Amino acid sequence: MVLMSAVDTELVEMMSAVFAAHREQHPPGAAIDELWGRLDELGLVRLTGPEESGGSGAGWPEAVELLRAAVWHGVRIPLAEHDLLACWLLEAAGLAVDGARRTACVLDGAGTARAVPWVTGAERVVLLWSGDSGYQVADVPTAWLSVSAGHNSAGEPRDEIRVDLSGVTGTSVPDSVFDQFLHRAAVVRAVQVCAALDRIVALSVVHVGERIQFGRPLAKFQAVQHLVADIAAEAALARAATDGALAEALRSDWSSSHLDFLVAVSRSCVGHAASVVVRNAHQVHGAIGTTREHRLHEFTMPALAWRSEYGSVGHWDQVLTDYATTAGADGLWALVTATD
Repeated sequence: MVLMSAVDTELVEMMSAVFAAHREQHPPGAAIDELWGRLDELGLVRLTGPEESGGSGAGWPEAVELLRAAVWHGVRIPLAEHDLLACWLLEAAGLAVDGARRTACVLDGAGTARAVPWVTGAERVVLLWSGDSGYQVADVPTAWLSVSAGHNSAGEPRDEIRVDLSGVTGTSVPDSVFDQFLHRAAVVRAVQVCAALDRIVALSVVHVGERIQFGRPLAKFQAVQHLVADIAAEAALARAATDGALAEALRSDWSSSHLDFLVAVSRSCVGHAASVVVRNAHQVHGAIGTTREHRLHEFTMPALAWRSEYGSVGHWDQVLTDYATTAGADGLWALVTATD
């Protein structure tokens, strides 16, 4: 991923070791409280928070490595929702951040939000909504909310919440905070899908090298080679597009006028790559890849679920279409190459 060369290799290895050890003992999504405590002890729960407010003072490069390590080992835990979204929102609003586990969401005018990640298990929820005086942020106990439990197709908590906004005191934030929240959330999911696709590529390469069919490894069959090549190419394209969006976000502190376009490129590439990678991976794995015992589903199901969160593939395709039609034939080159 972008700027990962700046991340200390010992830190990356430590992150990976923690998730690997947890996954050896627990299935995906299990023993979250136990793992959360371990990560908190290591300073990884609030990785990007300022040290003066109890964080570790790291940046997005380290946070991306943490997300990638969790996905690679098939561990599902709300690190991004807590650190990169909820706690960041509190800091942007000038509100205090304590040790409570949080998630965040955008409310509609009726005080409702659907498919909110990881409300189950969260102690507090950071709310963002548009009020009479602009965008507002509030940090409320989960017990204040009416919660209808739900899950995405990967089995992760995605709950519907309702809150009476007349009883909530919000803190005003600039419109740019709302835009940045949406971009941050979209990039988080792109990073996670790319990590899942990378693991699917690795599993597929190992499988076709070890699986013997008609007296020779599957990797010796030209049709299988084409399937695996397509998997690798699509995963690399998705990763490159996401690297580009994240690099521009970090270069401009998430303020670039070109960022919305780059995020749309990333999410569109990621969404379409997931279709090809998941389909081809299941083809090369055959029947064994559909079993509960095989680990392939631990990465294909989240990849398909995450690509539709914080904007569906259709939504991001439409965003790109709108940019292209607005630019016109004469403006397309400037559109795809411009920076502030």
